[in-house]
Amino acid sequence: MEYYRKSNAPTSTVTRDLELLMKKTENVYETVVIVSRRADQIAVEMKQKLNKKLEEFASYSDNLEEVFENREQIEISKFYERLPKPTLIALQEWEEDKIFFRNPDRSLK
Repeated sequence: MEYYRKSNAPTSTVTRDLELLMKKTENVYETVVIVSRRADQIAVEMKQKLNKKLEEFASYSDNLEEVFENREQIEISKFYERLPKPTLIALQEWEEDKIFFRNPDRSLK
């Protein structure tokens, strides 16, 4: 699932309305935890995809001092560098109500 390629998240930091961000949880700290956990999930997935794609073009040699610059690897790396950061994607998902979360403490009340 490479949804982050199609994400309309900004590629640079933007100012956010704190009241809107914490509207669902009514707690800024809970919102930060939820968004940061989602950002961690996205970062892990992006890293796995990047490593898998780079591995396809890897060239191994017996001499450890030789470094091969593979054009495909460089282009793939540049593409991933231009993608929005995981935190920005997670914030965009939060604003679009695409993140499911539950707080077990609230269900007990």
